[in-house]
Parts: sequence; C-alpha cells; structure tokens
Amino acid sequence: MKNWICVAAAMTPLLACSPNADENAASSAMDTAQMQDYAPEGWAAKSLPEIAEALQKGEISAEELVQAYLDRIGRVDRSGPTLQSVLTLNPDALDDARALDAKRAAGEELGPLHGVPVLLKDNIETRDPMATTAGALALKENVTGRDSPLVAGLRDAGAIILGKTNLSQWANFRSNDSMSGWTALGGQVRNPHMLDRNPCGSSSGSGAAAAASLAAGTVGTETNGSIICPANVNGVVGFKPTVGMVSQQYIIPISASQDTAGPMTKTVKGAAMMLNAMATDGAKTDYVAALDENALAGARIGVLRYSVGGNADIVERFNAALRVLEDAGAVLVEIAERPTPAENFGRYSYDVLKYEFKAGLNDYLASTPDTVKTRTLADLIAFNNAHADIELALFDQSIFDASEAMGDLDDPDYITARDTVQAATRENGIDALLAEHNVDILVSPSGPVASRIDPINGDVWPNFPGGGGMAAIAGYPHITVPMGTVQSVPVGFSFIGAKDEDAKVLSYGYAYEQRTKLRAEPHYLEGAEALEDVAKAMKRKN
Repeated sequence: MKNWICVAAAMTPLLACSPNADENAASSAMDTAQMQDYAPEGWAAKSLPEIAEALQKGEISAEELVQAYLDRIGRVDRSGPTLQSVLTLNPDALDDARALDAKRAAGEELGPLHGVPVLLKDNIETRDPMATTAGALALKENVTGRDSPLVAGLRDAGAIILGKTNLSQWANFRSNDSMSGWTALGGQVRNPHMLDRNPCGSSSGSGAAAAASLAAGTVGTETNGSIICPANVNGVVGFKPTVGMVSQQYIIPISASQDTAGPMTKTVKGAAMMLNAMATDGAKTDYVAALDENALAGARIGVLRYSVGGNADIVERFNAALRVLEDAGAVLVEIAERPTPAENFGRYSYDVLKYEFKAGLNDYLASTPDTVKTRTLADLIAFNNAHADIELALFDQSIFDASEAMGDLDDPDYITARDTVQAATRENGIDALLAEHNVDILVSPSGPVASRIDPINGDVWPNFPGGGGMAAIAGYPHITVPMGTVQSVPVGFSFIGAKDEDAKVLSYGYAYEQRTKLRAEPHYLEGAEALEDVAKAMKRKN
C-alpha cells in the first residue's frame, strides 16, 4: 500500500538508547568487511557543517570535494551495492566548483554553503543541462533552463548542484500498487543499510544518497510522508517545513495545499543551514542561530502514545528517547487518545490530492518546453499506455486515471473535502492537542522498520506508527532524527509543531540529537540473513 495512504489512515483510528543485547551481538557478528568496503572516507564521511567549515578554511577545495563525491557515486551508486539513488549527474558540476574556488581565492564568499555539493530530487527544476523528469519517460526531454526558487537560494548561498536523485515515480502518485523508490528511468533505489529493504517514497533517492554520503546534503519533497519516511528508514535527519515556507514554483506538483520541499542531511544543523538558503523567509529567520542544545529544558512535550504502534523494538527505542528528553529537563505529557477523525476523512484526504494533482500537473505541463509532448494528464495516461512495456511493467496508473476523472478546483466537493481535512488536522488536530494538553511540541516514532522491496505485490508495509499524516495534511513542520536501529535497519524520532514554528521544531530536534547522536553508518547488507544471529535462527536445527 502506498505510503501516503498508510500515513493518512493513521489519522483515523540517548544515552539510555543504545541497542539491546541481542542487537549488540548481531552487530558484532556482522560482516564488517562488507561495510568497510563502502564506508565513506575523508571529507565524504563528514557532515555538512564540517564540510562547509573545511571549505571556508581552505582545507579542501570545492573541485576536490565534487570529484570525491563523483568518485563515490561511481563506486557505490553505479556499481558495488548499486544503490541507483542518483538519477542524473550535472555535467557542469566540476566547472561550477572551479568557478567557486576562484571566487573564494579572490575574496568573494557567496555564503555559508560556498562550495558545498548537494543533490536534488528529480522533480525539482534547475537551470543546469539536466532534465526534470519525476523518473518518467514522458519527461525525458524536460530541460527547462529554470531554477526553482529553492535552487536559486541554494546557489546564492554558494551550493553546487551535483545532480538529481532518483525517486518514487511521479512522487509516488501514479498507482495504488506502486513500489516505493522505482522509476522507469532510474530503476529501483536501494536502502544502503540493507539492500533488500524499502527505501520509502517518494524522496527515496534523496534519503539513500544522504545516508550513503553521496553529497553533503540532499533535497526531498513531501506531500504525505515523503521526506520523513525515507529519512526514517535510511537513518538521516529529514525536515518537512511549514507548507509555503519553501516556494514550490518549478517543482512538479501533487498538492498545492500539502507539497513542500525540505532538506535531508546527516545532522540537524546541516538541515538548518540548507533551510536558511531554501526558505523564502531566510532573510528574516536564521534557523542555524536558533538552534539551542538546551531547548528541551523546561519544555512540555506531548507524547502521542496512541501513535506508537505495537512493534516492541520501536516502542523500546521510543521509550528510551523519552528518557533522554526527561534527562534534558523536559516535562512529558502522555496523550492517550487520537483526535476524533472527521467523517469521510480518508476519502476526502485522497480526493483533495486527486483534484489538486490534476489541476497542478496540467498547469505545470503547459509550462514545459516544446520538447515535452505530453501537455496534460490525459496525454500522460495515453503516453504510458503506448509505452506500457516500460512505464507499466511493474504497476498500473490507477491514481492517474482516478485523478483525470476529477473536476476543477472550484468544484464544491473539492472545497468541502479540503476544508474538512484541514480542519481535522489543524484546529481539531495538532492545534487542539497542543492547547488541550498545554504542550509546546508533539513527539512520536517517525515510522515503521522498513519492509522488503516487493516487485510482485508492490509496497507491503506494516502499520505506520507516528503522527506524520496529521502534520503533512495540516501543512505543519515535522522533523525526524535517528533514534537507533532494529537489526541494523534505522528508525527515527519525530518532533511535530504548530504552523510556522519551524525554528522551534528544529531546535528541539537538535537538542535531542546532541544528547544521542544515534545516526548509524550504512552496512550495505544484502538482507537480514547477512546478520549471523538471523541466519542461524533461519536454519533448520536437525
């Protein structure tokens, strides 16, 4: 089942967080040679803030750094584990790096990201000679020559656009039976921690590339879980801003009311540095300066206990994370009952996306170059049927068909659906929880332990823990920070806040991160049976 549907359905109904003894035993027995073969070395192993500081001090040049990442992409993404997380490389990246090195040598510093290489999800336009495809054959020639505003902001801060990441095709809004991380152009993204595990969608390539140290930072987009889920299962920080904070212009759309881009990095500070450049209010708010490692002291934290789920490993790690918050001086307030869902909430939330997708995509396609022959959603449906051997090889286009049947955005049914789901998740959801329990922030697990990639059944997920669907539909800020691993597969801890409280959400995530630092380097395991204890348990005993 598709991630956004699972998360929406969830709306209806560390010091002390080191791995448990069983996991320690499994980790010690792991084939460490396999991990070391692909472990990042040198500056590629560092976080974005460390890299930015090294560039500023002249310890490495932008050209050297870009070349190091290109070499690593060749070794880990194109061969070796073959993550397939990078769809396109920018042919101008090295020239851009040399130009930035020359500017620095001449005393012209562009900003805090001067010379920092980043990767963008391939639904985000740049002026570089790269197509923006959403992973679809129909957009293979969509070279627009336009920078989306967030890219212009990154460039103004000195970032280098290294390339585009693979994703779930059409940001996972093509089929109810889709496989997260698959595109017709890029194949299947692999989770670097365990290669047969789902990298989650739709920003799967951005999450996997960030985890595998293929760039200093990456950018994903989210409609309902597509930054938080891939960050969760790939073991990195993912931040979904308040909708509207980052301009969605020149980004292939799904939902005008829910879409946003956001950073994915190894650290919260790195995400804040990227957000400073990407956000339209970046000149007004310094998200890096707002980070406070003591932010949890005295904070009242609403624990979404109803959302924790039944996975014992996630519950154990979540409870350990809560103890970290308490040790930092936070006051925990248990919230046992979920907000009462609005009538028809599930149907309405899906209808909103279908209405907005049809309208937004038709407008977007009309703005593309003449090289793009599919000018409407109806054209795309016909194109995919004509190229079914490539586009429909693994799953259908049922969501495309359902969206094409919807009316315009002035349809009263659309307005009713939009207003209903927004009220349910805003004033009757997150806002109500914060006010009724007198808390500053809400916390929950970020999602499940990743299931296996399944090209026969499509996505087969366990029930999604967490409050991500509520934050996504409300358009409110949400951060996931690593809280450990389960059998070497990462899981994350979420902070969710009110509208425009992005700085607060980042700061709470930062304070938690500074006390735990639980990000795990990927092991590039073939599957769970690469763990000795798992392999032993799976074998017949007589």
